[in-house]
Amino acid sequence: MGHEGLRWIKSSYSGGSGTECVEVAALATRTAVRDSKDPGGPRLAVPHAAWVGFLQAVQHGDFSTR
Repeated sequence: MGHEGLRWIKSSYSGGSGTECVEVAALATRTAVRDSKDPGGPRLAVPHAAWVGFLQAVQHGDFSTR
């Protein structure tokens, strides 16, 4: 999966210490996700609909530990 030249965007909710940062980039039909501490490391690419569904579940509190 070629990710050269992608515009990676860091989450505005990333931890201030820089240890909990997720970055995403838009591909043609998928959303790429990586750990900002390891930009050359593993990356995921999921269909846009799956990424949107994940974000909606997070906003809904489906993954809350509180």
